[in-house]
Amino acid sequence: MNQLKSRESEAESDTESAPAEALPGALPEPLRAELIAFRRDLHMHPELGNQEFRTTAALKERLERAGLRPRVLDTGTGLMCDIGTHARTPEGTHDGTRPMLALRADIDALPIPDAKTSSPYRSTVPGRAHACGHDVHTTAVLGAGLVLAELDREGRLPAPVRLIFQPAEEVLPGGAADAIESGVLEGVGRIIAVHCDPRVDAGRIGLRHGPITSACDRLEVSLDGAGGHTARPHLTTDLVTAAAKVVTEVPALVSRRIDTRSGLAVTWGRIEAGHACNVIPQHAELSGTVRCLDLAAWRQAPDLVHAAIQEISDLYRAKSEINYIRGVPPVVNDPAVTDLLHDAMTARRGPHAVEGTEQSLGGEDFSWYLEHVPGAMARLGVRTPGEHTVRDLHQGDFDADESAIEVGVELFTAAALLDAETRGRTR
Repeated sequence: MNQLKSRESEAESDTESAPAEALPGALPEPLRAELIAFRRDLHMHPELGNQEFRTTAALKERLERAGLRPRVLDTGTGLMCDIGTHARTPEGTHDGTRPMLALRADIDALPIPDAKTSSPYRSTVPGRAHACGHDVHTTAVLGAGLVLAELDREGRLPAPVRLIFQPAEEVLPGGAADAIESGVLEGVGRIIAVHCDPRVDAGRIGLRHGPITSACDRLEVSLDGAGGHTARPHLTTDLVTAAAKVVTEVPALVSRRIDTRSGLAVTWGRIEAGHACNVIPQHAELSGTVRCLDLAAWRQAPDLVHAAIQEISDLYRAKSEINYIRGVPPVVNDPAVTDLLHDAMTARRGPHAVEGTEQSLGGEDFSWYLEHVPGAMARLGVRTPGEHTVRDLHQGDFDADESAIEVGVELFTAAALLDAETRGRTR
């Protein structure tokens, strides 16, 4: 983060104004209006993970109208599309001559009601809403694709670019794994993405070297034993006490077996046992989450948690069954790709359009791509400048300042052009 801040300081010392035309690919007014309308249409018709058939069809139609050849993913929703005629086979896939930069968007919505009752583009689907900004992410990548396709037709796109419209980001462990199995990373050398941030003003992005989100796994535990009368706990497996000890002792044990700077935390959300005050039950259930700030610690977490639960349950003669459900690792931004996003935003909007950001405790399945290729995610500001209303993601009243769409398009477009220029110099 300190390196990022120093880069911002250097840029501020060089110029105080935004170089609006430092790179080609500015958004013409008709396309800007079209993209806002496209985003509103998505917002009105939200679809849950792996059900995004309408969204996929709308994207496919618009990309084909631009002369591109998108391919629907093997899962049936989501798609990928390569841009750069000199690097495509007749089937529309990458010919492998040069690693591509991939631009990723997530296209699914959330199973919560839209609370924006006065909005003309509020959700028309009961109990469904784009309350995390995926409609903005999708529209920004689409817009960047249309701009880059036009540059390619003009002979001004120096390297191929891949668009990835991924389904099911909100479905644990995330649709990224299925997209990878569909081949979206074949021929890709780097990958970038944005995520809406209601704490950042529209017109700005937040960046961070290293971890920018956290890992989040789910934990389910069953405890069984011979119950009995509460008058004779010494003749039983006292499951209520065993469950209580698992709840209190496992987080403490785990925290003492790993570097505390990793932020590994076991937090319980549910405990259930028994039906009568004078009967020791035969079965108890617990569930919670395991969150972690550090990638290396996340890899160790299942073994640590399993061992701690087993030790406590054995002490109280309870039989334990542990279901540790992998969620997502932290998104760890590659420094070089983070610098690419910094330089792209600075070239397009000036040094004051970039700010530092904290590591979030939320999870994001963009991290699965980073297990295979270097990449980075930026926080895309969606708060109207001067607005004081505090909004958050995953809430029914969430909305975005639609000027953020153009910012996202410019960021992706400039990053694609700068990436090609940088690699051309280093080859």
